[in-house]
Amino acid sequence: MTMTDERLVEGCLKGDPSAQKALYQLYARKMMSICMRYANNRDQAQDILQDGFVKVFQKMDHYRGDGPLGGWIARTMVNTALDHIRRNKPYDQSLDLTDAEHLHSEDEHVLSGMSTDELMALIQALPTGYRTVFNLFVIEGYPHKDIADMLGISENTSKSQFMKARAYLRKLLPKEVVAQFGHVHEG
Repeated sequence: MTMTDERLVEGCLKGDPSAQKALYQLYARKMMSICMRYANNRDQAQDILQDGFVKVFQKMDHYRGDGPLGGWIARTMVNTALDHIRRNKPYDQSLDLTDAEHLHSEDEHVLSGMSTDELMALIQALPTGYRTVFNLFVIEGYPHKDIADMLGISENTSKSQFMKARAYLRKLLPKEVVAQFGHVHEG
């Protein structure tokens, strides 16, 4: 933890508004990008961001300093986003894994060649259930078992949501990127 982070945490623990404001200003932009990955739109992302920072300030005493402050705040934002999503229950349908079996590992190669802004726009266009699992699996790095536990769904539903997200992303890719799929040899 940097000296600045240490001072901010101490100030927030004391309820110092200037420390809270400084912490918010330091981390809000990065945390907004996390919220945008899970939200349906900017307004919802703002709501998640505000709720997340309220939790950060309320639970600052839970931060132990054993990892970066920004990482702890980011996990709080992800959990806040998941709380919002769970309230809306986007996983109610039973999903079948066989629907997406035609997907190939080459998809990741094409997606990895896109700019962050392009990928963010595509992720934002995903339906909520797909987007949530995609973010947790690809971006946050959680295994499907953990995702299933976090969202109250089965592991197979998590895997299916992820595969359907990939299929959906393929449909949304720019035509010139889709054309590259034709040149990829199947193994």
